[in-house]
Amino acid sequence: MRHKRLTQLLQFNKTYLSLAIVLFLVEILIALFVNDQWIRPYAGDFLVVILIYCFIKSFFNLSFWSTAIIVLCFSFFVEFTQHLNLIGKLGLEHSDIAKAILGNSFAWLDLFAYVTGILSVIILEKIYFKNPH
Repeated sequence: MRHKRLTQLLQFNKTYLSLAIVLFLVEILIALFVNDQWIRPYAGDFLVVILIYCFIKSFFNLSFWSTAIIVLCFSFFVEFTQHLNLIGKLGLEHSDIAKAILGNSFAWLDLFAYVTGILSVIILEKIYFKNPH
């Protein structure tokens, strides 16, 4: 019985994985070539929650509501660690990788970007993909 539940939870979805890969490449291009006051900080945050959502949906058969809530909570948690200066407390303030993954400054507008990214996912799932759950 436990094995059956696990196999129902684990499910590969190539469409979501393809979307995640494309979004990851877009995020890399933004990080490498865009240094402005709007696209890099806010469009990047908007896209990263969609990227994480697609990555999770690539391997787990979760409802889109559950996945959206998990991703939003995770994103808020990461932003909260920025508010607490976790990178500085861990001595990673000179690590470009740590700053890229965890970020290095708290911003209220980042939370707004995360919410709008997740709302976009929900709208796409409900309307475009006609997902009833």
